[in-house]
Amino acid sequence: MPAYNAEKTLRQTYRELPHEYVDEVILVDDASRDNTVKTANEMGIKTIIHTENKGYGANQKTCYRTALSLGADVIVMVHPDYQYSPRLVTAMSSMITSGHYDIVLGSRILGGQALKGGMPLYKYIANRFLTAIENIALGVKLSEYHTGFRAFSREVLEKLPLEENSDDFVFDNEMLAQAVFFGFRIGEISCPTRYFEDASSINFKRSVKYGFGVLATSLKFLLHKFKVREYLIFNPKGKRLVDA
Repeated sequence: MPAYNAEKTLRQTYRELPHEYVDEVILVDDASRDNTVKTANEMGIKTIIHTENKGYGANQKTCYRTALSLGADVIVMVHPDYQYSPRLVTAMSSMITSGHYDIVLGSRILGGQALKGGMPLYKYIANRFLTAIENIALGVKLSEYHTGFRAFSREVLEKLPLEENSDDFVFDNEMLAQAVFFGFRIGEISCPTRYFEDASSINFKRSVKYGFGVLATSLKFLLHKFKVREYLIFNPKGKRLVDA
């Protein structure tokens, strides 16, 4: 759980996790200004604290590095803001343990319920536009690249040069582009989402910055693929989490 000011929603998210199948819950707090850490400690969650805000991407790196150090075979990122349904963790994990997929995404677009779930119209339009561009650039067909609900096999987190990625929100997008480049299999499952006051969501300005970052990632993918220019995020020699 990459957390930032998640005090109000953490308990509900944690309660709905399928604890009978989850071996360990890890929360990384990115210098929250509320009582996220206190709440996590009260529930007995293994908690790691960033003493200064390092960014969403940096938070994920700490999450994955910690999960690998604990011997995890399947790692699921669940946002503690209760925007995505924690009850789907079992289904997503089983898609990986079945051997069919290396990565599974909880898609807000599959099922056609994103707008009904409260996704702002401008975000929905941007999602569809950016996804279309990326599908063309990366040569695959996903319903969306921007969900924060994701499951990974251990091999994915060990082999991708994730330390080369941004510490900001575009980390998510870079990771999927890397996964495609390195040939990992990506599956999707329909996931209902909720947009409400306490659910985290980046503002319009940061959304624009993220959008340009997504386009830049697609361009880097193409330039590297056709050997016009080399980028460490697509280089097998790039720094990995297990090297850090």
